[in-house]
Amino acid sequence: MSKPLIIGVAGGSGSGKTTVVEHISKTLGEANHNLLQHDSYYRDLKHLPFEERITHNFDHPASLETELLIRHINALSEGYPIEVPSYDFANHIRKEETKTVTPKRVILIDGILIFSEPDLLDLMDVKIFVDTDDDIRLLRRLKRDINQRGRTVENVMEQYQKFVRPMHLEFVQPSKRYADIIIPRGGKNKVALEMVLALIQNKLNAL
Repeated sequence: MSKPLIIGVAGGSGSGKTTVVEHISKTLGEANHNLLQHDSYYRDLKHLPFEERITHNFDHPASLETELLIRHINALSEGYPIEVPSYDFANHIRKEETKTVTPKRVILIDGILIFSEPDLLDLMDVKIFVDTDDDIRLLRRLKRDINQRGRTVENVMEQYQKFVRPMHLEFVQPSKRYADIIIPRGGKNKVALEMVLALIQNKLNAL
């Protein structure tokens, strides 16, 4: 098998990048791609008391085991299967079970901070940044963290002010300069999505 096409999709929390990733995934088809989410690679904090875990800065690049993600991408590129970690966002610990992933034609990488990591950035053939206004992103994060991750409104707002916004300004927003394509308004921008999908198909045809 030839070297896979590696696509990175980044953007601020609540930017709509998940919608963009879902469009790409659906178009490629499950048989043709692997989706690796940076969130799966959060470092295990089970050695800390829960009270300390909830005060951890999860929006800083150091909170993620990016070196393991890089090893996994290289392994898939060389034709080897990998075991992707699974993370418990309510308790901030890594689960015991992993997910077996086997090599496919495309590796799709999804993550807020993936463009802020030079060694990870170097692996990508196509880099897409999803850009959305701050107020829209905050509302989306609020809804997600309450409904999917068991957080309270107060906890989400405190985390946003203390960690999310400062880390976005320091790491996420500056990394936009490395993108090949910037999609304004997230998954609602159908014209931009069509252009992205056409580019990906052209890249695949050239392999």
